[in-house]
Amino acid sequence: QVQLVQSGGGLVQPGGSLRLSCAISGSNLDWHSIGWFRQAPGKERDGLSCISLNDGATNYVHFVRGRFTMARSNDGRTIYLQMNNLKPEDSAVYYCGTSNSNWYCNEMDYWGTGSLVTVSA
Repeated sequence: QVQLVQSGGGLVQPGGSLRLSCAISGSNLDWHSIGWFRQAPGKERDGLSCISLNDGATNYVHFVRGRFTMARSNDGRTIYLQMNNLKPEDSAVYYCGTSNSNWYCNEMDYWGTGSLVTVSA
């Protein structure tokens, strides 16, 4: 079993910044990819960023590229999402996820606990 416990999130004004964390523990930590996702009310879950352990590359969806940065701790057990220049349309519940079978975050096996981000004046 793998546990992903998130922290961070909250209310921020437009143009502000937040950092989300995702602490990973448990057995079966041989993941192939790890990523951040979000889901706004009434919408499907969107992928935001992904680190592939196949080549170590980090990829971002176009609408967060340049504003969001994904990083890992040295031991790989914590991942972060630094979000800058936040916009009201970034309001959503954010999730981290890991995949033990897919290199590019297409099918995730484990999900984080979720972090609510609200961007509002």
